[in-house]
Amino acid sequence: MMKFLMRPMALAIWVLAAGPSCLAQKTQSVYDPAGLFAPGFYTDKAQPFHSANGAPAANYWQNRADYTIKASLDTVKNELSANEVISYTNNSPDTLRTLWLQLDQNTYRADARANFYTEPAPTEFTKGYSIESTKVNGQDAEVVITDTRMQIRLRHPLAPKSGSLSISIHYHYTIPGAFGSRTDWVATRNGKIYEIAQWYPRMCVYDDREGWNTLPFLGSGEFYCEYGDFDYTVTVPAGMIVAGSGELQNPGEVLTKKEQTRLAQAKNSDQTVMIRDAADIGSEAGVGAGAGVGGRMSSGKLRSWHFKMKNTRDVAFGASRAYLWDAARVKVGKSRQALAMSVYPVESAGDSAWGRATEYLKASMEEFSSTWFEYPYPVAINEAGIAGGMEYPGIVFDGMTDKGKVLYWVTAHEIGHNWFPMIVGSDERRYGWMDEGFNTFIDVLASDHFHGGEYAPKRDDEYAPGGGNPADEILPWLKDPAAPMMMTRADAIPEKYRHAMTYFKPAFGLVLLRDAILGKERFDYAFRQYIRNWAFRHPSPVDFFRTMDNEAGEDLSWFWREWYYNNWTLDLAVQDVSYVDGDPQKGARITIANLDRMAMPADLELTWKDGHKERIRLPVETWLQSGVHVVAVPSGQALAQVSVDPDHLLPDENRGNNMWKAGSK
Repeated sequence: MMKFLMRPMALAIWVLAAGPSCLAQKTQSVYDPAGLFAPGFYTDKAQPFHSANGAPAANYWQNRADYTIKASLDTVKNELSANEVISYTNNSPDTLRTLWLQLDQNTYRADARANFYTEPAPTEFTKGYSIESTKVNGQDAEVVITDTRMQIRLRHPLAPKSGSLSISIHYHYTIPGAFGSRTDWVATRNGKIYEIAQWYPRMCVYDDREGWNTLPFLGSGEFYCEYGDFDYTVTVPAGMIVAGSGELQNPGEVLTKKEQTRLAQAKNSDQTVMIRDAADIGSEAGVGAGAGVGGRMSSGKLRSWHFKMKNTRDVAFGASRAYLWDAARVKVGKSRQALAMSVYPVESAGDSAWGRATEYLKASMEEFSSTWFEYPYPVAINEAGIAGGMEYPGIVFDGMTDKGKVLYWVTAHEIGHNWFPMIVGSDERRYGWMDEGFNTFIDVLASDHFHGGEYAPKRDDEYAPGGGNPADEILPWLKDPAAPMMMTRADAIPEKYRHAMTYFKPAFGLVLLRDAILGKERFDYAFRQYIRNWAFRHPSPVDFFRTMDNEAGEDLSWFWREWYYNNWTLDLAVQDVSYVDGDPQKGARITIANLDRMAMPADLELTWKDGHKERIRLPVETWLQSGVHVVAVPSGQALAQVSVDPDHLLPDENRGNNMWKAGSK
């Protein structure tokens, strides 16, 4: 279980620096306080764009990309074609003479760089993007395509501080099958399901740290996108449902009268309302205002689904004639609500499976909204397919065979990504832990609260097949000399370590901050402030570190150093208990040692001879000057037992030396 409680200090204490007699008891210590608490952790000074307190500065800027896309889905060729117009605004102080776009579909080409990144290499491919034309302000553009990036070399430089231009791109590509992983199609009993993501050329981010962010898309490192408004239309064969990011603009043109009525009911219902059930799939001809109840156009006709989504960094959609469709109201604020929807094939139906998908989605959205930041969009969708757990703004692709706790966990996790990194727009391609780690942390807490803990505690079977203690489960990864640091570029983390260092360790690091270092109240306040500061903006890791320092009122540079930049381990030990002049009535002296490179605050539990217990809180300053300290306590009677970290909150590599018992040698 990853949620712990902090124990209050039980009595007044004195922490004494150890003298020579105490140092003699130190055994094989490698602890270096000067290194851990070294000054100068923040090597970059506050600058005009990022404040020293971790917030965006008065002159903070970011560029903007607004998209209008008209796409068509060919279900015979399994091909998507589109015309895209990007309105790009340069808010930076720099004149731009070149632009860069991401072409993620090129990762499926036989000559893609990603094929040399993974083992075994892929064996199925597409031709990637076929781009018929690219124009800037109506004129043919000079472009250079390199793997998953496209450079546009501008004839006329783009002026700084609100200079803007229009990019028009006409393109098509073959939709990959199951090998697409994040975007794909699969056949079901009632038709194909398409999961369409990373489906349009999109602007790379130009920021104040890297300039153009042009790391290629290899697979593990995910996304870093500019914010803007999206207006997109998807044309599909009649009979198909399109479930897309944002809000449907033309329900009267694409939904039956019955679906429109049921959708209106769902917007005011806390219980899941069935909008399209099994009997509706392929029932009658006709659609929209002219259709019969439950009717839908026969094959051969086309329908265009129009969506808009504001202030988002991306959009995605699912499309199928096989979808069942249900929805319910979500309360995301005191006066705001949204709509949670699920689409899934009949194979996935049932109360033990996707029949509860909208319930899971609704509960997760309400939990994250009330605890951290209100969900900002009008709709969220849980879509069933074979992508098996992938997130985009306003829509998640989850496994169509998922059931019970697995479906709840993946739903909570994937929709949680709308907070990290889609509201807080961090760079996933460089810092995967700011995406997966933060999100794992909030979805673990959400699991504790869902339906009285129905699926709690949320654990990863890879680490805790028996539901063990994460403080113990992290140890093999910390002690593995080949394990990369969390700050390693996302794509550079080997698959063996990807989950441990991108999900598990950063999530557990936030648990340590909340439960063992700062306490719930201070942590939650600081973490919420970080979200508020960087909602719809681009924070760096340092912005997170500085925010937590400033809003919690602690210099946490020692923790960032040991946990984020290194895989150091902790070994606390109770080395000795003695009495002043040998008399328990005069007080006890407890020798505590820190034997490894990591330091942490810790609880010291004292069990007296009469059986009562007291606790002493050892702050991290205990280890500021030395790895050995003597804690002096007024006793009045003999001690029966002393233990450090009695609740096993900390990743202590040797719990065998955490306890002293009277009479033991």
